[in-house]
Amino acid sequence: MSNFSLSDLEAIVALRAKASPDESWTAKLVALGQAKAAKKLGEEAVETVIAAISNDRANLVAESADLIYHLMVVLKIADIPLQDVMNELERRTSQSGLQEKASR
Repeated sequence: MSNFSLSDLEAIVALRAKASPDESWTAKLVALGQAKAAKKLGEEAVETVIAAISNDRANLVAESADLIYHLMVVLKIADIPLQDVMNELERRTSQSGLQEKASR
């Protein structure tokens, strides 16, 4: 089993964001800006949904990886650390999902 984590991915995205857009997809997305990165995130979300409803396990794994990667790029561009998202998830899990949703 791999020890690779979302924190590892966050660090890789941060490093590659500093590269030349000619050499890195991450740097290219960052250079194109949040609108382009968010659009790509949306495309990956749709592809993930399609894989899920198609019961295509291998494609669901691949598309989920694309989705998470593109989310990390969007968060990087917005200067939102992964820890902020993890803190929000931790806060939400202190109660049931139905209770949390009702409190919004």
